[in-house]
Amino acid sequence: MKIWVDGDACPVVIRDVLCKAAERTATTTTFVANQAVPIPRSKCIRSIQVASGYDAADNEIVARLEAGDLVITSDIPLASDAIEKGAMVLSPRGEIYDADNIRARLTMRDFMESLRASGVDSGGPPPLSQADRKTFAGHLDKWLQNVVQN
Repeated sequence: MKIWVDGDACPVVIRDVLCKAAERTATTTTFVANQAVPIPRSKCIRSIQVASGYDAADNEIVARLEAGDLVITSDIPLASDAIEKGAMVLSPRGEIYDADNIRARLTMRDFMESLRASGVDSGGPPPLSQADRKTFAGHLDKWLQNVVQN
């Protein structure tokens, strides 16, 4: 099992958590982004830089992932595609996206996008909190433990 990270929007603190976990467990972790992602030298941590373009990194992740892999992203359409391929999806805030909640997330995303297109300022997400980081790390550790046991 591998970890695939949507590197374009991954907060640095979450990247650091992922890199430490990958080293600790020797889990192949790949950051995919349109720009270079600084990562430590490691046998199990990689970075793939894709060409600029709409959803280029997302498409690369979906093309490479396999059922059972973990995808780290806050991009709802990418999460939906990854779930369809049998991956587990975790946001940098520690939210688990799955078949039971992804439709509602897609609907909300589309609604918010239509509001923004009509000129409504919906603001952005709040800053990543300590609780978000803890929730993320807890879900990541649980996934890693399940991988080791199976």
